[in-house]
Amino acid sequence: MSLPHPSPLRGILLKCCSVTVFTLMAAIVKATADPQGGVAVPAGQQVFFRSLFAIPVILIWLAMRHDLRDGLKTFRPMGHFYRGIIGTTAMFLGFWALALLPLPEATAINYAAPLLVVIFAAMFLGEDVRLFRLSMVGLGLLGVLVVLSPQLSTGATADPLRMLGAFAALGGAGCAALAQIFVRKLVQEEKTSAIVFWFSITSTLLGLATLPFGWVMPDPTTAALLVLSGILGGLGQILLTSSYRYADASLIAPFEYVSMLLAVLIGWFIFDEAPTATVLIGAALVIVAGILIIWRERQLGLQRARQRKAMTPQG
Repeated sequence: MSLPHPSPLRGILLKCCSVTVFTLMAAIVKATADPQGGVAVPAGQQVFFRSLFAIPVILIWLAMRHDLRDGLKTFRPMGHFYRGIIGTTAMFLGFWALALLPLPEATAINYAAPLLVVIFAAMFLGEDVRLFRLSMVGLGLLGVLVVLSPQLSTGATADPLRMLGAFAALGGAGCAALAQIFVRKLVQEEKTSAIVFWFSITSTLLGLATLPFGWVMPDPTTAALLVLSGILGGLGQILLTSSYRYADASLIAPFEYVSMLLAVLIGWFIFDEAPTATVLIGAALVIVAGILIIWRERQLGLQRARQRKAMTPQG
């Protein structure tokens, strides 16, 4: 990626801001899905609000960049449609999981997504995956299993709803990983702004399609939270996209795991959810595996850059 104005610190700060905004959005989604907090909003309705109210934020951002005309052009409408279906499914399952699980637990299981991307990239894109990456993926998935282990028990203390939430979170992570495979194909021909915008359009329509399956009339506070979730979702996407303009992906990607700390703090102080030792141990394994994969990819990228430089004729 060509960086117009390299500024690693700015890239890291933007990434941390995007993670913070997305974690706050997840907390809001959880709050609107909690029956104890008022009216329980179905996941499909949450997807609709999250997607619809992100669109004006994205359009304003494009207009400020003077990219409104060219930024939305697409040469692969069906590619956006397929990506939209799988991405919206991931969002739906993720929102459903937030209603059934503590925030730190849902966050930890979602970390399976980048690990699964490695596997799916090898399966569907033919990418070369070597032993180190496979080993780290195995370590990360072991961490996910540790997080899931309490929900997989069948004893007297088993909670069917928590188990359902765990599988929903894992399914959401799998769909999110597949969506990233579609994005990798789309970015070869499409602008990032077009990918973000058309996904929001698709997910808005798919969320609206769930109307016959039981939407609720939210009270003013819940409605405001739903609108805010969309605004935060659009803002988070802009911050994330902007962060990659100032620093290499391999440098800022590890800061994604700041979300675990934020999820623990929000879960503790807002939802009275104390993370268990099992969740923290499993999350630690996943985070270590993810960071080591990123570190290894960065080392390989630097090595390839040195080789290209050595092969370039001098003089």
